[in-house]
Amino acid sequence: MEMSIPVLLISMLLFFVLFFGIGFLLNMILRMSWLPAILSPIVFIFIIDDVRWIEYFTAPSASFAALKHKIISLAPADLMILSSGLVGAIFSGIAIRALRAKGYQMF
Repeated sequence: MEMSIPVLLISMLLFFVLFFGIGFLLNMILRMSWLPAILSPIVFIFIIDDVRWIEYFTAPSASFAALKHKIISLAPADLMILSSGLVGAIFSGIAIRALRAKGYQMF
């Protein structure tokens, strides 16, 4: 299935804004600047993988092999969308650090 350029750009923007917003809120509440950037790959695994999370503990070799196959078979558009989400999570950490350096105290 092919994705048109406008759909790709809108999807990338939505993932960037979504992960930036969630990351910014988590940064304000938990006061851990890089937690969203660390957790976003785990969220991506839940988005792309068909294996239940409990199977990573009960049948790890088959689960990780299926995950590796799924990641390798991702389309370039999917990788671009997911990477824009990761960039949004990283930018939320940068933004919160800059605000704290300028003296803003959140929660």
